[in-house]
Amino acid sequence: MAKLYFHYSTMNAGKSTILLQASHNYRERGMDTYLLTARFDRRAGEGRIGSRIGIGADSDTFDETDDLFVRIRDRHAAAPFACIFVDEAQFLTKDQVWQLARVVDDLRLPVMCYGLRVDFRGELFPGSAALLALADEMREVRTICHCGKKATMVVRRTADGRAAQEGAQIQIGGNETYVSLCRRHWRAEMGDSPL
Repeated sequence: MAKLYFHYSTMNAGKSTILLQASHNYRERGMDTYLLTARFDRRAGEGRIGSRIGIGADSDTFDETDDLFVRIRDRHAAAPFACIFVDEAQFLTKDQVWQLARVVDDLRLPVMCYGLRVDFRGELFPGSAALLALADEMREVRTICHCGKKATMVVRRTADGRAAQEGAQIQIGGNETYVSLCRRHWRAEMGDSPL
């Protein structure tokens, strides 16, 4: 039975690595997959999903103007596949999450979404909020804070190394920009609690 999945975590937890491994497992068994990632995230290259450990795969891209139901329906009709994998799912719009739900319900294809739950301010991304509301199954991909506790938050570092207090919700970056922390250390970085 097809389902809409949301695999969420903070930065640097290995979400893209898990996505690429799951897609590989399908392909290894002779089942094609369809990969999507955010168009403006070019860290691994244009139309490419990449992992910090060095693996990657080509993918189609999406932005806020794409109707993903129509795209997936037409692509599947032309060259069938067994599963859809969406990286950087936090950048989906609410409407696009509903479109992915239609893919599951109407086309009976599983959709596996991987993304961040919250931004550097501790607020949900619109795509993540919609996935938390609509996903049939949710799985947390765990990573740890420097103290050893589970990291659930992320800070964005400014050029001088401080935790950003404001700014655009979306700023593409990796280890040079973002650090995953437990809530206690995130609060301390944001000036909310002395340690």
